[in-house]
Amino acid sequence: MKKVRFIYNPYSGENIILHELDKVMKLHQEKGYQVVPYRIQKDKDIDEAFDIIDKDYNYVLVAGGDGTVDSVVNAMMNRGIDLPIGILPVGTANDFGKFIGIPSDVTKACNQILESEPKAVDIGKINDKYFINVASSGLFTDVSQKTDLNLKNTIGKLAYYLKGIEEIPNFRRLKVHLKSKEVDFDGEMYLILVFNGQTAGNFKLATRADVNDGYLDVIMIKAVPIIEILPLFIKILKGEHLDSDKVIYFKTDDILIESEEDIVVDIDGEKGPDFPLRIRCIKGGIKVLGIK
Repeated sequence: MKKVRFIYNPYSGENIILHELDKVMKLHQEKGYQVVPYRIQKDKDIDEAFDIIDKDYNYVLVAGGDGTVDSVVNAMMNRGIDLPIGILPVGTANDFGKFIGIPSDVTKACNQILESEPKAVDIGKINDKYFINVASSGLFTDVSQKTDLNLKNTIGKLAYYLKGIEEIPNFRRLKVHLKSKEVDFDGEMYLILVFNGQTAGNFKLATRADVNDGYLDVIMIKAVPIIEILPLFIKILKGEHLDSDKVIYFKTDDILIESEEDIVVDIDGEKGPDFPLRIRCIKGGIKVLGIK
């Protein structure tokens, strides 16, 4: 019998997956799969979910948000597990799942995954960690880390926006040195994002990103006068920011970012490594099911 390792995060989103477990099992059983579930626990390393993986497993099904998927991908990469993954985007932030066209409805998502063939997609590597969607540093980047879990489960994405408003008084210029084959920048910025996907916090920022091109999309907001921030934000909402002279945008497969500042790094909504940051694109690094 075919087997699938089903890893689900009961704390993700509004605990949606807890009401959908039987549906997930039934849909897979109808297709001849034996479902072997693993419930994520706050005090346990997700790495243990892969202790039982053997040659009989066909793929890994992940239910959660971007952070959950990121944790699973890191565990698989570190263990050298080369199985396709399917994503049920049931978290507060599901930027990558939406980007690759996975429905938020669990039944539709399962059917789309079960009827698909795996496709290789790029992933990012930042120092010794991997990311599927975005690595960032600077203004607002640790909002997800600081947002209370219970609040996220109660009001969803609104919790992120409220926390973001709280962070406005911390607005400051940050000195960085960014170096790649394409760009060498030594100066001040507010925010830098390195995308594999296209969206962050439900904002479509990296509109030219492609998970099959072997490159990451770098967007840096320069430290312009405060009065110029609002017009820039309007450009961002319109998707016109990539060509702005207040933004540095380019594609690269390898970048080094250095800073002496005390800046938090975020990868897919979770705490990232400390500076300096070596960020690379791993072309075709993981196989994904259900891509539209």
